[in-house]
Amino acid sequence: MKNKTTAAILALFLGDFGIHRFYLGQTGYGLLYLLFCWTLVPLLVSLIDFIIFLTMSEESFDMKYNANVLVKAQSRMQSSPTNAMNNVNVNFGGANTSNQPNSEEIKRLFELKEKGIITNEEFELKKKTLL
Repeated sequence: MKNKTTAAILALFLGDFGIHRFYLGQTGYGLLYLLFCWTLVPLLVSLIDFIIFLTMSEESFDMKYNANVLVKAQSRMQSSPTNAMNNVNVNFGGANTSNQPNSEEIKRLFELKEKGIITNEEFELKKKTLL
């Protein structure tokens, strides 16, 4: 799992060479930084990346750069037999309360998609796992 602080430190000190992009799994961007490191443009962009990483919330950083790790962890938790019993909702009143947390989560994910923090594919994948 990638760490926001580590990415920010790499962007500050080694950003001219795109090391922070390699760390985040964006090898294409990392190669572009490396290719143009002699122009000092990647240095300026990496300083902007540094500021963005510091101001980004942990939740939005995780949604953008750790989304696949979070989905894998959720699927592992849902598929294990010990957690299957914990996920059973017992409803004695007749009201459907099991969808309320999921609907709130889907609303939050939709807002992140609208802000451009997550892609449409990431939104659809998370929505399918919640439903």
